[in-house]
Amino acid sequence: MPEQGVVERQGPPPGVGGEGVYVVLDPARSHEQEFEAYVRSAKDPLFRMAYLLCGDRYRAEDLVQQTFERTWRSWRSARNGDPLVWSRRILANLRIDTWRRTRREVLTGTDPQIVDGARGEQTVDGRDAVVRVLLTLPVAQRRVVVLRHLLELSEAEVAAELGIPIGTVKSTGSRALARLRETVGAAKETRS
Repeated sequence: MPEQGVVERQGPPPGVGGEGVYVVLDPARSHEQEFEAYVRSAKDPLFRMAYLLCGDRYRAEDLVQQTFERTWRSWRSARNGDPLVWSRRILANLRIDTWRRTRREVLTGTDPQIVDGARGEQTVDGRDAVVRVLLTLPVAQRRVVVLRHLLELSEAEVAAELGIPIGTVKSTGSRALARLRETVGAAKETRS
């Protein structure tokens, strides 16, 4: 059962993104209480997005923490719409900022929380392979692929979240998927 002030949703309200929960404005609750409830409900979807965007567990945790910090600073505005959409936008912008600073990333090791025998190693290998392939995409294409195909947002939701036309979402997504197919095909040929 959800806690007071957080409502499970069967789908996003019309024209709004989100992943299952959102904060309900409750006059009996303070902004701090609303935000605490929001953080509890949003940490997993934001971590998933951050990890898919950067490919590193610890960097993803840092991005989520920075996202919550910035969301809190603008909570009065964020709480009036869908705070998860607001936070995703902040997260994507933070990732772009770090991408510009570092430009190159190398994935090493495995996530010890996921590894559980042979099956866990396959999960880690598969996850790392997906992340490595995603990292070959330009940032704009990666954002569209992550939001559209991994977080399963509609084209309209992706467009609203990124502030771009639906046609741009479609064309960017198409180019990204073609590039991913090329990359995966080349990797398979190399292994043969």
